[in-house]
Amino acid sequence: MTREISRRDFIRATALTAGLAAASTLTSRSSAAFGADADKTYRTTLHKAWIVGGIDAKQIEHLAALGVEGVETSAWDVEPEKAREGRKICEANGIKIHSVMRAWTNFNTDSADADVQTVNRALRAAAAYGASTILLVPCRTGVAGPAAWDFDIEFDPETCMVTKVVQGDNAPYADYIKAQNEATVASFKRVKESIPVAAYEGVTIGLENVWNGLWSTPEFFGAFVKAFDSVWVKTYFDLGNHVKFSPTERWLRALKGTICKLHIKDFKVDKSKGSGGDFVPIGKGSIDWKSVRDVIDEIDYNGFVSLESGGYSDEQHAKIFDNFFAGKDILSGVEE
Repeated sequence: MTREISRRDFIRATALTAGLAAASTLTSRSSAAFGADADKTYRTTLHKAWIVGGIDAKQIEHLAALGVEGVETSAWDVEPEKAREGRKICEANGIKIHSVMRAWTNFNTDSADADVQTVNRALRAAAAYGASTILLVPCRTGVAGPAAWDFDIEFDPETCMVTKVVQGDNAPYADYIKAQNEATVASFKRVKESIPVAAYEGVTIGLENVWNGLWSTPEFFGAFVKAFDSVWVKTYFDLGNHVKFSPTERWLRALKGTICKLHIKDFKVDKSKGSGGDFVPIGKGSIDWKSVRDVIDEIDYNGFVSLESGGYSDEQHAKIFDNFFAGKDILSGVEE
């Protein structure tokens, strides 16, 4: 038996429907007007960090006032006692020295033995600083290879030995392929020599690839890092360094599970230039920062993102970090 709807029920239902419609319209308008800058909900947590030289108390106080949570120091060639002094300064300001930048080595040259010892020294300094990683660029080839956008590398996923670097005729790149394979063998050998020190000190070796003519596709670099099969060897990935080779999102997905730390800068691709483009202030280049933030969440990276860029004040860069972490327009409120 169907119940007859009373006048009061009818009025109440009509009011509810009108209210829902109004709310829907308001939400729609709000999304149109503010949706681009609305905070998203992410599972992952990112922490802002600056790259510094030696640990300077005034600089650390300044960064702490901006909400910077960590620093990466390039002062790797120090005694542990000196590193512990720097750690105390940072900890007193609520800042963590999260990484040490050892940077370039030459594992494919005659200086390799000496360079291994400098890496070990950097690992010991990092432990004294309280850092969890060092950044290491193993070597470079110095032999001309294909244009960044022409790479199509074929390699053995177990040995990482390369057979082709482009589609079609690879004869013009025979010297490059030889240098690539020699550098890979040398890097495997020398990085492995430092793994026992890394394990003893509890510091991860974060391998970075910096236009060194090596491992120039995301899948190849990912295979190279994974081939070490060690928890003490990971990837230190720069979000802006490799966009001329492949989109940053592709690099992040290929390196999933290997990334220990991130750098942030921007690059504007221009194929008419020999360099493939130019480094530019963050937000002025070819990177889709909202998409990159989404993929960082997708691959479940939690951790520090260290600034390696110019063009803005420290205060503006701090705002850029906040926008990026929240999935907003990265320059919102920065240049107003």
